[in-house]
Amino acid sequence: MASDVTLTGSITDAQKTTLSSQTLAKDFNQFLKLLTTQLQNQDPLNPMDSTEFTNQLVQFSQVEQSINTNQKLDNLVNLQLANIPNVALSYIGLDTTYRSAEMNWDGTNSVKVNYSFSEAPVSAKVNVYDEDDKLIYSSTVSKNIGNNDFTWDGSLTNGGKAEKGTYAVEIAAFDKDNKQIETSTAVSGRVRGIETQDGIVYLLIGERAVALGSVINATVPDSTTTTETEETGT
Repeated sequence: MASDVTLTGSITDAQKTTLSSQTLAKDFNQFLKLLTTQLQNQDPLNPMDSTEFTNQLVQFSQVEQSINTNQKLDNLVNLQLANIPNVALSYIGLDTTYRSAEMNWDGTNSVKVNYSFSEAPVSAKVNVYDEDDKLIYSSTVSKNIGNNDFTWDGSLTNGGKAEKGTYAVEIAAFDKDNKQIETSTAVSGRVRGIETQDGIVYLLIGERAVALGSVINATVPDSTTTTETEETGT
């Protein structure tokens, strides 16, 4: 589910709708006063043409209907916002796949990286960088056009395992002219909690805060992985 609706935006829109309603009410009252004055002072032998103020009444009615529609939409948005935290809570403990070029390595569970090519590359490899942008792992990967995946178990190029933390992943693929091919990546991780920032709900995956709208799918961890995680305390 992808949404740009936020608490801050909802409050702002509701304030705009309320202000528009108040302004319309003032303008309509002023219009009625002017209309009443004109009718009281019109020449009985040459009465006013009612076409103009009838059109104005229609315009006021249309604006009022638009404001009422906005108010109803504001209410629907508020209902949606109220339900988002409950939806986010249901992700806790699940393994999720989300659009990102950054992944969390918890020191135990492998991280699955999904990637796709718009065209078949001549060469392709995965590069993993630490928080200092230092290349710590590199390996060739599948060059099939479309969706592919790669699993990183924390291994380092020079041997050993990486420490727990956040790492950046890059799929470097090139065509026959040695031009880099555009790729999109998605990574996996287990949700440990949720938080809100500026009205946006985020899932906590390791030390990362992932926007709920970036989540592609979520699955229940298999019992073996869950048991290992509980035993290691991660």
